[in-house]
This record gives sequence, C-alpha cells and structure tokens, in this order.
Amino acid sequence: MNEQQRHPWQPGTSTGIGSWPGTEPGEAVRTVLGELPLLPHLPELPGRGAGADMIGRTGALLVELPIEVQPSGWRVTQRAGRDLVRARSYLSWDLDALEEHAAEYSGPFKVQVTGLWTMAASVELRGGEKMLADPGAVADLCESLLEGLLAHLADVRSRVPGADLLVQVDEPSLPAVLTGSVPTASGYGRLRAVDRVVVEERLRALFGAISDAGAHPLVHCCAPRVPVDLLRRSGARALSLDATQLTRESDEAIGVAVESGVGLLLGVVPAVDRRLSLPVDTVEPVRELWHRIGFDPEQASRDVVITPVCGLAGASPAHARAALDLCREAARVLRDEPRPRQ
Repeated sequence: MNEQQRHPWQPGTSTGIGSWPGTEPGEAVRTVLGELPLLPHLPELPGRGAGADMIGRTGALLVELPIEVQPSGWRVTQRAGRDLVRARSYLSWDLDALEEHAAEYSGPFKVQVTGLWTMAASVELRGGEKMLADPGAVADLCESLLEGLLAHLADVRSRVPGADLLVQVDEPSLPAVLTGSVPTASGYGRLRAVDRVVVEERLRALFGAISDAGAHPLVHCCAPRVPVDLLRRSGARALSLDATQLTRESDEAIGVAVESGVGLLLGVVPAVDRRLSLPVDTVEPVRELWHRIGFDPEQASRDVVITPVCGLAGASPAHARAALDLCREAARVLRDEPRPRQ
C-alpha cells in the first residue's frame, strides 16, 4: 500500500462526528454534504427524542433483540413495541433523506453505530441489571448487532452506490468497561471489569466483519485514556479521538498505531457554543502531536482528518455550521502548513 492509498480520504479532509442539532433529516443531510464535501456522514438527530439517541438508533438495527424505554433507560423486552417502532422510523426517514440528496455522491462516506461494549454498558436486561453483567447476554448482543449492522451497510450501499463506507463504531464507555467503572443498576456499585482478551476478541470479530463487507472500521472514543493499543490490535483502521484530552502518555501508542497504518480523526473544534479560534491556532495541537511522535510533518495531512471534539447535537445550528467551517479550514491549513510554529 503506497502513501496515496493508505486511507480512503484525501489529504486536507475534515468530517463531523455524527450528531447534529435540529429534527429535520433532509436539511441535516444537505448541510453535511455541503459543509463536508470530502468526507460527509449520515447525520444523527437526537433532538427528536427517544429512538433518535445513540442507544435507540443502534437498537433499531438489532436482530431478534428488541429493546424499549424504561424510566432508567433502554431495556431488553420480549417483543418490539412503540419505542422500537419509532426508532426504526427515524432511521428509515434519515436513510430516505440520504437517498434523496446523496444518491449520486461518490467517495468516502461515514456512518455511525454504537459499539458493542457501550451498548452492553447502557442497555438493561429484563431484570434491571446492565447486559454487561451477563457474558451470555453480551454474546447474544454481539451476534445481533453484527447481523443488523451488515444489513444496514447493504441498505446504505443500495441508496448511495458510489459510497466508500467508513463505519464509525462509537465506544465512549469502553474505558469504563475495561477499568470496572460502569455503575450497577442500583448506582451504588460498579460492574466487574471485562477481561481485555474478551473485549479484544469481540471487537476483532466486529471489525473483521466490517472489513469483509468492504467497509473501513474506525472507532470513536471521546473519553480519557482511550485503549489505543487494544483498538489497533483489534483491527480498527482509524481512531477518532478528542485531541484536547490526549496526553504525552498516549504518544507511544499513537505512534505505533500510525506506523502500522491506522488513521486518526482528531477532534480540535469545540462541539458546544463558544468562541472559535483561528484555523492556524485550531490545528496547532495536531502539529504538536505529530512533532512529538516523530513522523514527517507532511504525513500528518494524509493520516489525519480534522473533526469537532464530539457530536454537535448540543450546539446551536449557527455554531454547528461554524464548527464544520472551521474544521474544513483547519484541515486546509494542516495540508498547506504541516509544520508546528516555532
């Protein structure tokens, strides 16, 4: 693989994380396509309520594992009810909007799905405890998610035939799963940490299936202490990280990942309303990281995609558009001026 083929995106690319303010899917798709021409994504609109949130949205993909909303959150149930019908309707409307506005699109395109371990740490069993507490339930969840995700990718491809799909697996709870920090149902205790070997095996199965389907698996985790080495070994081809939370402790793991061909989506733009920096200042953390890990500065633009630090659902529409504008301009600066300022 030569440098030009190393990743599916072009140098100087920016993208969003996934969520977007508002409730109108057609408008959201048009905006994302216009603001992110090099790597658009399927926008998620959690402002619509239960079923459009990240857990409900992925719950809509699960096969023979229905879930419903309880006061404590999403819970496994015996049969699909109105909550799941609503979640599936939201996803269907979003895909219809995508087909209407992006059917002729050709190039890299990103879709998002909540990862196995974050789903297991969030969805309750019928008895009220998290699925994470039951290895058998986690195995069932893994199988259900895999089958549903592959069907979803086939559906997206049928609607946007020219899309080269990147699949962003959202795993914000993964560090807590590994360290035994996920609260029990009562909130007074913590669930036992899952063995890293088991976590890696499950992730490798998911990422391998995504790759076998002709898509590119990447992982988004905006929590501190992302297990970069574990994700690399599991087969993730790119990592989406909040660059503002990275410390020098992670430099070695990131360097090994980059050397092995893993791409980086680095969040440097605020995801909530606040004053935005100039593009040249915004991209400086990326330049500094690249300098610390010791790679050719010119390589940064090829391996790095610039993003907001997290999803934009909590921002005003004006800030969300400004954030994507800044991501695009910062990516251009990184491409044209890759070396850190002296």
